[in-house]
Amino acid sequence: MTTILVLNGPNLGRLGSREPEVYGSANLEDLRSAITQQLTDAATDATLELRQTDDESELVRWLHGAVDSGSPVVLNPAAFTHYSYALRDAAALVTGAGLPLIEVHITNPHARESFRHTSVISGVASGVIAGFGFDSYRLAVDQILRSQA
Repeated sequence: MTTILVLNGPNLGRLGSREPEVYGSANLEDLRSAITQQLTDAATDATLELRQTDDESELVRWLHGAVDSGSPVVLNPAAFTHYSYALRDAAALVTGAGLPLIEVHITNPHARESFRHTSVISGVASGVIAGFGFDSYRLAVDQILRSQA
């Protein structure tokens, strides 16, 4: 049985109340429900583990754990996207182990402030999906399910 890790970085625990005009009104529990339903509809034995942290070192440890457990990753690094080389190196361990790691963003960073245009994660990710709200996550999970088939 495959466990798909859906890992979320800083401030994403505030989804639903943080800038709803930018990020929408749904929260992480809504995201969990949507992806769980997606897995049920796909009739797969894959399970979901959705986590969020504001702590960079915790996110790095979770990526190390993904390597150790052989788990594919959907990663929304949030603000860490733009500067965390520690997170980039941990993400490279995931893809270096032959596991998919898909970087996702709820919004399109390239349509926002210029400091958001650079991702240090994208270069080591299996793919990047951005700008589709929570559908960015669902598209990433769909791709992981396809790659596991």
